[in-house]
Amino acid sequence: MLDAKHKVQYKGGMANVLPLAKRVQILNLLNEGMSMRAISRVADVSINTVSKLLVDAGETCLDLHDQLVTHVQSKNVQCDEIWSFCYAKQRNVPDAKAAPYGAGDVWTWTALDSDSKLIISYLASGRTQGAAIAFMEDVARRITGRVQLTTDGHGSYPYAVHVAFGKNIDFAQLIKTYAGETGSGPERKYSPPVCTGAYKKIRQGNPDESKISTSHVERANLTMRMGMRRFTRLTNGHSKKYANHIYALALFFMHYNFVRQHKAHKLSPAMAAGITDRLWSMEDIAERIDIRANAPKARGPYKKRNAE
Repeated sequence: MLDAKHKVQYKGGMANVLPLAKRVQILNLLNEGMSMRAISRVADVSINTVSKLLVDAGETCLDLHDQLVTHVQSKNVQCDEIWSFCYAKQRNVPDAKAAPYGAGDVWTWTALDSDSKLIISYLASGRTQGAAIAFMEDVARRITGRVQLTTDGHGSYPYAVHVAFGKNIDFAQLIKTYAGETGSGPERKYSPPVCTGAYKKIRQGNPDESKISTSHVERANLTMRMGMRRFTRLTNGHSKKYANHIYALALFFMHYNFVRQHKAHKLSPAMAAGITDRLWSMEDIAERIDIRANAPKARGPYKKRNAE
């Protein structure tokens, strides 16, 4: 074991500083929900190494998602939002000391292709009308053809869908009703409200009522909450920096779409959607981090030397 003074430091794109196998190990541990300090101990590297690799991986995965998840041939899309928070819960931000940018509640909007289970688009933001429009516009630009869209009953969706898709959409909402919040004991504090029913509301077009459902995207959100430490409730594992929250999401969704085999069809969602013809590995992602880090940078403007 190396002491803290001699622990290996990672520098983006320099495979001779930190071996590929070590970086793959760290990325896998990050993806499995282990905290950065725990990874630092297990992998025997500095926590700055883990943090730097998360940043490089997150930026690379954001770029890869934008490049690869396009022209998706989807027929049935489901959308939902999942709650988390950064630094402090929204109600505690005014009293928090030195709260950074992005502190407070963070809602992750996700759009999932029901057939391939591909995460088409995601956005970590507030639960506002502006966020809904930005999210839906990103969904619209990534898919081709007319699709059937189902969302939950959030009131920002109808206008956002109209702005993003116009009339080229079959859109419905599945609106759930919940029992009134009564009691203040542990069973109420640690349990979600009980769903007492649901009804379907057609908003636009002619959607197939048998396919009006959000079950698949809600199951994907459960996978997120189970797989990412930052989404664990009633712990201090939440994100402390908004940027790191985004990077963790980007790594998770890249792994979910391209590396992880879905039990429904024994393929990765990207393979099932026709985006790639092979199953990726974490080594592929690590190698693309190096490619991105070593890519030639744009040359700055040429400046003439002053004449002597």
